[in-house]
Amino acid sequence: MSQPRTVAVVVGSLRADSASRKVAKAIAALAPSNLKFAFVEIGDLPHFDQDLEATPPEAWTRFRGEIAWADAVLFVTPEYNRSVPGALKNAVDVGSRPYGQSVWNGKPAAVVSTSMGALGGFGAYHHLRQSLVFLNMPTLNQPETYIGNSLSLFDEAGELVNESTTEFLRGFGQTFAAWIDTHTAPAADRKAA
Repeated sequence: MSQPRTVAVVVGSLRADSASRKVAKAIAALAPSNLKFAFVEIGDLPHFDQDLEATPPEAWTRFRGEIAWADAVLFVTPEYNRSVPGALKNAVDVGSRPYGQSVWNGKPAAVVSTSMGALGGFGAYHHLRQSLVFLNMPTLNQPETYIGNSLSLFDEAGELVNESTTEFLRGFGQTFAAWIDTHTAPAADRKAA
């Protein structure tokens, strides 16, 4: 078995009981044991403003450190107006600065989008991937992971109860684990955290 990898989980919805957060937790529970998931919160990040870089807000420093420490990143997001929520786009921007010091650079990534409708957040999925290409994040291409009708997949306790979605997410986790191994430098080549 490969060396354990830490995956930073960035959830685009700020709501504690969001379907995106439930899907992210389900992925973490179903993924192979060589992946360790760390949820990185984005709700406290001040809007990116280059003028603040002289003395970066503590929340920016915390966020950048948590992402830098991870081996890979899993983005799970709802779709707002055919794109990503503003809080997620802000987090992407905060992590990409200062120029030349992006914490995203080279980190393997995967995108999962959710929607209460049937399309599964197709627009958000592809808008986020567009940013990840620029940020030099090798992003898992298959399976494309659009989770439609997401509100119906969980019971009142927040447990995933849809069998086909469970099997799909289990397979996704296995594929993502292999992707991370392929796109992560050997431990001897990585900087100490």
